[in-house]
Amino acid sequence: MLRRRVGASGLEVSRVGLGTMNWGLEPDTDDAAAQLTTFVDAGGTLVETADGYGDGAAQEVLGAVLASSVPRDYIVIAGRSTLPGGPLGDGSARGALLTGLDATLKRLGTDHLDLWQLPGFDATVPLEETLSAVQIAVTTGKVRYAGLVAPKGWELATIAERGRSLGNITVPVSAQVEYSLLSRDIEAELLPAATHHGIGLLAWAPLGRGVLTGKYADGTPADSRAASPALAPYVEVRRNDRSARIVSAVLTAADGLGTSPLTVALAWARDRPGVAAAIVGARDAAQLTASMATESVDLPTEIRAALDDVSSPS
Repeated sequence: MLRRRVGASGLEVSRVGLGTMNWGLEPDTDDAAAQLTTFVDAGGTLVETADGYGDGAAQEVLGAVLASSVPRDYIVIAGRSTLPGGPLGDGSARGALLTGLDATLKRLGTDHLDLWQLPGFDATVPLEETLSAVQIAVTTGKVRYAGLVAPKGWELATIAERGRSLGNITVPVSAQVEYSLLSRDIEAELLPAATHHGIGLLAWAPLGRGVLTGKYADGTPADSRAASPALAPYVEVRRNDRSARIVSAVLTAADGLGTSPLTVALAWARDRPGVAAAIVGARDAAQLTASMATESVDLPTEIRAALDDVSSPS
């Protein structure tokens, strides 16, 4: 699998990343180990996780897999922080962030995160305090690089500028955002801001929360996320008339290329300007293998232009 630099930084990751949102809920440790082994064998390096996935369960499963099946230094771990609360403060308070980081490292069984992903902005805490937590984490070796989660364009720009005034190590190198043919709102402000400041995008839900695979074109499969009471709201937000038109175009493109809708949708997101990596989740190793097959596919210019047109935010 090809690798890319994350923005203007020296951090290098595989252009498709492995998400662990459902680890601890669906895959058990053996299934997760099979996924990670499949991913690494295909040349994948970027693994995304968060303390909010199953209240830490996903990180515990990943830690168990790293202890038993895949060496830690084979992967780049992007660990996302939620907004923890406690006696040391809420949101992006320095004490809360560093306490949350220590808990994440303990669950993962590692001494550092390659990429520490922080909430985009917390107006209740001085920005200098939040950035000082990044500085402490980097200088103590617990974090290699820092990034942001779902920031607005002005938030990203403000944090980047303030970070430069405090020192290079506090400047975010990435922004993890939802980006797919069904979700292109970031192109209005966030993407230009990220490009200007040399910040790479990590695109999550590049398959439109599963809708772009075409599995919902004729209904709701019984084994799909949309059939689960807990996960249905996550999917349903992307099922509407506009989505149906885009999915139809993806199906047509896939038929013309002799490939799958999944491949078309993932290749589109993966190769958008500014994207360092597209992050996919999978129910099992077989489903992940289908995503890895996208590595050999580059969309023809005319098909990419047609998909751009039908999915235009305007």
